[in-house]
Amino acid sequence: MSNTKPVTIFGEVLFDCFPGGEQKLGGAPFNVAWHLQALGDAPAFISRIGEDELGALIEADMEMWGMDTALLQHDKQHPTGRVNITISHDEPSYDIAEGSAWDFIDSPALAALPARGLFYHGSLAARSDSSFNTLQKLTENPDYDIFVDVNLRAPWWQKETLYRWLEQARWVKLNQDELAELGFRSADLHQDITRMHTHFHLDQLIVTCGDEGAIVRDNDGEIHLVKPSGSTEVVDTVGAGDAFTAMYIHGLLHDWDINTALHRAQAFASRVVGQRGAIGKDKNIYNINS
Repeated sequence: MSNTKPVTIFGEVLFDCFPGGEQKLGGAPFNVAWHLQALGDAPAFISRIGEDELGALIEADMEMWGMDTALLQHDKQHPTGRVNITISHDEPSYDIAEGSAWDFIDSPALAALPARGLFYHGSLAARSDSSFNTLQKLTENPDYDIFVDVNLRAPWWQKETLYRWLEQARWVKLNQDELAELGFRSADLHQDITRMHTHFHLDQLIVTCGDEGAIVRDNDGEIHLVKPSGSTEVVDTVGAGDAFTAMYIHGLLHDWDINTALHRAQAFASRVVGQRGAIGKDKNIYNINS
């Protein structure tokens, strides 16, 4: 399924390190780019790796998967990113290494960048001055339609800065806990979604609710809901939100209606929680019609 709309992904690529020594490629922006590549959307991925063994593994896997590495920067001074993950009651917690290569993303050559299209970024990659300043320059492009994927990882975010990114966005995705952390917290979830959606003048606000499914509020004020099938065997939930995001973005790129995008995104996330790690190399999971 070809896509004529350019898509640019900015942010961290790293290794998720699990208890027992298993290491899996990760980082929300990288996960999204990986899935979009398999879905045929050929994303431009902007990030930075160290000149080390982990960095070489990342570049080799990207090339094997058919991803363009032209915007993958190399850093001689800082190591490739790592996250130590612990799992408790099926929920992951993250210890994110400081001073990683992705904290120092430089402004890429403009000639190598898509001049328009959908521009995705998370909130974690802006934790350092270098990557923050690069992201700020890139998001000033008026021809980018911005998708912000909120990933609140304490202590790596400030509400004031995040609000600035949200004000630039056309679409925002976050989970129910993050909605509350950003100040939209009451006894009525739909009211909180409405308040955030209207506050930032978004086209769509997408809220994932774990095993309760997901909710989208559109710019007509309509609420769209999806529930998971309930038949999925959970291996781990690392990357489930990124899988959801990638399929939803695929839907935006191909002009799916909201309900189609929402149901396919939920179904794809349910497939991903059945495997270890955020991404895999089995292309059968991308058959969105099965």
